[in-house]
Amino acid sequence: MGFKSRLLKPFAKRIAKSIERWSAEPLEAQARQFQRIISKGAGTAFGKEHGLDKVKSYEDFKAAVPIRDYEALRPWVDRIIKGEKDVLWPGKPKYFAKTSGTTSGVKYIPLTKDSLPNHFGTARNALFNYYARTGHGDWLDGKMIFLSGSPELEMVGGIPTGRLSGIVNHLVPAWLRTNQLPSYETNCIEVWEEKLEAIVDETLHQDMRLISGIPPWVQMYYERLLERSRKQYIKDIFPNYSMFVYGGVNFEPYRDALEKLVGKRIASVETYPASEGFIAFQDQPGDPSLLLNVNSGIFFEFVPSEEIFNENPTRLSLKEVEPGVNYALIINSNAGLWGYNLGDTVRFTSTKPYRLLVTGRIKHFISAFGEHVIGKEVEQAMLAATAQQSATVTEFTVAPQITPPEGGLPYHEWFVEFEQMPEDLEAFSALLDEQMVGQNIYYKDLIEGHILRRLVIRPLQKNAFREYMKSQGKLGGQNKVPRLSNDRKIADALQPYILKSPLHR
Repeated sequence: MGFKSRLLKPFAKRIAKSIERWSAEPLEAQARQFQRIISKGAGTAFGKEHGLDKVKSYEDFKAAVPIRDYEALRPWVDRIIKGEKDVLWPGKPKYFAKTSGTTSGVKYIPLTKDSLPNHFGTARNALFNYYARTGHGDWLDGKMIFLSGSPELEMVGGIPTGRLSGIVNHLVPAWLRTNQLPSYETNCIEVWEEKLEAIVDETLHQDMRLISGIPPWVQMYYERLLERSRKQYIKDIFPNYSMFVYGGVNFEPYRDALEKLVGKRIASVETYPASEGFIAFQDQPGDPSLLLNVNSGIFFEFVPSEEIFNENPTRLSLKEVEPGVNYALIINSNAGLWGYNLGDTVRFTSTKPYRLLVTGRIKHFISAFGEHVIGKEVEQAMLAATAQQSATVTEFTVAPQITPPEGGLPYHEWFVEFEQMPEDLEAFSALLDEQMVGQNIYYKDLIEGHILRRLVIRPLQKNAFREYMKSQGKLGGQNKVPRLSNDRKIADALQPYILKSPLHR
C-alpha cells in the first residue's frame, strides 16, 4: 500500500459510514431534501409563480408544480441567460452544463454552488466507498485517466459553460490533480481521433491504475494502446491497472470485449451521472444494482413509464415505489430543476435500501405495433444469445421495419457489429428472437399472432458505428449509440455499412 492510499484510508471509511447511515434512513433523507429545496426555491421567480411558499406537503407540491421536460423549462433558462438573477434558484448558476437535446438543440443545464458537490462529491464517495468495503485502494497510488469532454469553457450570459465532464475537470482537488491524466492541453483537443492519439502518447509509459469513461470509447483507447505498443494485453502495458469506472451505458454488452483486451477481469464501479444530477452509484461490489443518491440535493419522483406521456400521470414519492416496475425518473434539485423529466427509466431491485437498475430512455423504445420494447430487454436478449453461441458484439441498435422492401410481414431490424460472428447467423437470429419473446409479452403476442415476423439481423462492417458517430459529429466524449429507435433515422444511415451476405439479401 502506497503513501496516498494509506493517508486516505480513514477518510474512505468515514465516507462509507456516512453512506450506510443515510441509505438506512432514505425516506428521512428525502424529507430533508424536500424541505431544503422548497425553502430555498420559494423566493425565486419560479417559486413565486408556483406558490412554493404555500407548499407544506408532497401533495401540495404535485398540485403546484407540473412535470416538465427541458423545452418547458427553457423560458426560465433563457431569463438566466439574459442576466436575470433568482430565477430557478437563488442567485445565478456557477456553470451551465451544455448538452444536446432531441428537440431543443443545445440544452443549458444550470449547476449552482449548492448542486456542485452532488456531481464531484458523489463520484469521489463512490470510489472511497469501494476502497472502504474491499480494502483495495492501490489505484490511489498511481495515475488515473478520465476520458472526458474538453475542459475549455465558453461564456453564455456571463456564465461559464461547457460539457459536464469538462466542468468537473476544473473541480478536481490538488491532491488528485497530480495523479490525473490526460493533461489539460490534451483534454482540450476537440477532434476525437487526434485526442485519442495524444492520450495514448501521454499514458503509454505511465503507471495507469484507474481508467474511467464510457465503455465504447474506452475500448477504442485499449485497441489503440495495443496497436502502438505491440503488446497482447492491456495488463502487459499497465501491470498495476486495477480499477475501471464507468457510467452512461450498460457495461455488460461490452464486458467480454473489454476483458479480452485487458487480459483479465478488472474491478469496476458503475456510476449514474447526468448533467442534471448524480443519480446513483454502485455501493456493493458484485451487486449490479445502484444505490439511489437520496441525500445529495435531489428530491426524486417516479411515474410509471407507461403513463409518462399522459396528461395527468401518477406521481409517486420514494416511499410509494415498488420493485420490478419501470418508472420514469423525475427530479427536483438544488440546481433549480423542478418536476424535471430526466428522460430515463429505472426499475428498483430493492427498497431496503433503495437500489435500482437503469432500464432505458423514455424516447428510446420500439412500440410501432404496441410492443413497447425497452433498452434493458434488447440488451438482456443479446447477452443471453451471445453467451449461448459464443459470439461477441461490438455494438448494436434496433429499429422497426414497418414496410419491408422485400414484402411480407413487418419485423424488428437489428443492426449488429460483431467482433466475433456466430457460426450460424440464422440460428443465432432464431435464438435472439426466442430471447426477445421471453423478455416482452407484447412482442410474444405479436409474433404468435403473425402481426410481426421473426427479427432480422443486419451484420455491419467493422467500425460501422464509429464511422456513423463520426458522420454525426458525435465521435468520442459522452456520446452513445441509442439501443432503440421508434423511427428509421439511424437505420437508414447505417445502410451503407451492411455486410453483403447471402443470409440477408
